[in-house]
Amino acid sequence: MTYALSAALQKAVYAALSADATLTGLVGTAIFDAPPVGAIPSLYVSLGPEKAQERSDRSVSGARHDFIVSVITDAAGFQQAKVVAGAVADALAPPLGPLDRGRIVTLNFQRAQARRDEAGQQRRIDLTFRALLEDI
Repeated sequence: MTYALSAALQKAVYAALSADATLTGLVGTAIFDAPPVGAIPSLYVSLGPEKAQERSDRSVSGARHDFIVSVITDAAGFQQAKVVAGAVADALAPPLGPLDRGRIVTLNFQRAQARRDEAGQQRRIDLTFRALLEDI
């Protein structure tokens, strides 16, 4: 297994989200690879946790990466967050650009979870994607 492809995957995902006209039309530049600091936007997208698992065989070193992209808002309902979540899924549906290292064999949407925070002040949708990577 190699975890060496994780940074390249994150860079490609961030680039795809930041370059998507529909998504940036909805959230502007409020797309983060770390939770925002200072003044927090009322609606934003953030790259989240990732889990990697061995997927090598005799011919190639590889890993399966399950990663989360979150849509977070302080809006009263989920409607706006769901529109943005749909745009995130659409932005990651076509093949991503080449990685700095390795290649993406597959990248698929797996599931989403929408929920309110404990205080009921924020709405959050966590979209889980699965990427199978090979180190070529």
